[in-house]
Amino acid sequence: MANQITSALITPRSLTVGLSLAFAGSILMALMAQIQIYVPFSPVPITGQTFGVLFLGAVLGGKIGALSMVIYIAEGLSGIPVFAGVGSGPAYLLGPTGGYLIGFIPAAFLVGVMHESGWGRKIWASVLIMILGTTIIFAFGIAGLALTVGFIYALEIGLYPFIPGALLKILFATGLTATLNRPSHKLY
Repeated sequence: MANQITSALITPRSLTVGLSLAFAGSILMALMAQIQIYVPFSPVPITGQTFGVLFLGAVLGGKIGALSMVIYIAEGLSGIPVFAGVGSGPAYLLGPTGGYLIGFIPAAFLVGVMHESGWGRKIWASVLIMILGTTIIFAFGIAGLALTVGFIYALEIGLYPFIPGALLKILFATGLTATLNRPSHKLY
């Protein structure tokens, strides 16, 4: 079962609407990147991006959610200041946050596909899907960070301090997604 909002807006023939939603998703990601808290001992800030990935995957579906992430990353790579701290450029993919950025794509895709297939109908199942999506982001992020600081230190500065915030983002994304998917919020 596809997301009610997305399925109400997108038919197989509405490529324009799908691309428009993907670009809107990239704008939401740029805004979420600016919600940040610097961690004094880590080169990775706490941002709203993880929430954005989970939420967009769940409401836009796998393909459009992942496309939003590709567009977002392409915007940043092209010089548009959409990354955390109003940053941009190819150095971001090679820096300490590059792995996390790359992980946004498969995470949004997986969260979206699982919600589209109906796995996310129950709140507990949606929470598990969002945990899986977050795990993908962290796996890519830690892998990228470990290339420069080593695996153990990457866990210390790129995972452990972020777990409490990640859990809050998972709960918030799940709650908002469930609210938007209630039958009373149908667009058709």
